[in-house]
Amino acid sequence: MNKSAPIEFKLTGDHVPLCDLLKLTGIADSGGQGKVLVATGEVTVDGRPEDRKTAKIRAGQRVECRGVTIKVTG
Repeated sequence: MNKSAPIEFKLTGDHVPLCDLLKLTGIADSGGQGKVLVATGEVTVDGRPEDRKTAKIRAGQRVECRGVTIKVTG
């Protein structure tokens, strides 16, 4: 598999908190580590830095962290 290919994450509800998304996709080992990644400025949402650990991520958004892109679908 190509490492630069985006991860596709399918929502089961209306949204997912950002720190949980990082955990569910394997970028973070835990929700706590996800919060640290956000707090240290390592996460962008739709190309903009995101500092809200529990930002509501919805279908159509793109999250990037540590060179990995997550494409959120509905």
